[in-house]
Amino acid sequence: MEYALAILISAVAMTLIVGGRYLLSSGFFAWLTDRVRPGQYDQLKPQIGREIRWSLLSAAIYGIPAGIVAWGWQNAGWTKIYTDADLYPLWYLPVSLFLYLFLHDTWFYWTHRLFHRPKWFRIAHAVHHDSRPPTAWAAMSFHPVEAISGAIVIPALVIAIPIHVAVLGLVLLVMTVMGVSNHMGWEMFPRWLVQGRLGTWLITATHHEKHHELYRGNYGLYFRFWDWICGTDIGLADLRGGFGAASRSKRVRE
Repeated sequence: MEYALAILISAVAMTLIVGGRYLLSSGFFAWLTDRVRPGQYDQLKPQIGREIRWSLLSAAIYGIPAGIVAWGWQNAGWTKIYTDADLYPLWYLPVSLFLYLFLHDTWFYWTHRLFHRPKWFRIAHAVHHDSRPPTAWAAMSFHPVEAISGAIVIPALVIAIPIHVAVLGLVLLVMTVMGVSNHMGWEMFPRWLVQGRLGTWLITATHHEKHHELYRGNYGLYFRFWDWICGTDIGLADLRGGFGAASRSKRVRE
C-alpha cells in the first residue's frame, strides 16, 4: 500500500509537470506567433480552447507512465537511466541521443500511418486533425487512444536502453520544441536550413504543415528518413501566406 501511494504521488506530480511544460512551451510559441504573425490565431479561439482541453487530458495520460517510471528509477532500479558520465564512453552520449530520437521517430511514423487508416482515423486521429489549421496549442491535442500510443515510448526506451539523465533531458527538450513548433503555422528555422541539404532529412513546420493540409504523407516526427524510404514524403508547404491553399481543397487520407 505504501508503494502504491508513492507511485500514485509520482504519477500525479509528473502529470502536473507534463501539463505545465505543455502550457509553458505552447504558450511561449503562441506568444511568439502573435509577434511574428500578428492576428494569425485571432479567428481560432474556439479551436484553441478544444486543443488545450484535449492536450491537458493527454498530459495526464503521458504523466502516468512517466511517473511510474520515475519512481522506479529512483527507488527500484527499473530503468537504465544513469547519472555517472563515466559509466559509458563519452561517444555514447551523442549516440544515445540519436538512437532515442530515431527509435521515437520510427514508432511515431508507423503508428501515425496506422492512425490514418479510415477506421483508426475515425476512432482517434480525427481529434488531432480537427485543428484546421493547427496552432502552437495543438501539439498534444490527441484522443486518449492516440495519447496512450505516444505516452509509452520514452518510458519503454529508458527501461531498455541506457541513457544519461542529461541526454534524456535533451531528448525531452527536442521532443517538446519540435512538437510545438511544427504545428504553429509558420517556419521559425531559416530558409537555408529548411530548403538546404540538412532540410532534406529534418522535419520542421514547413514539412509537417503539408501533412495537415493534405491529410496524407509526411508522417515522420523528427526525420524524413522513413518518408523517403517508404515513398510518403510529399514535400514542403508554402507558409509565406499562412495555411496553404491545399487546406481548402478536399483532404485525402491514406
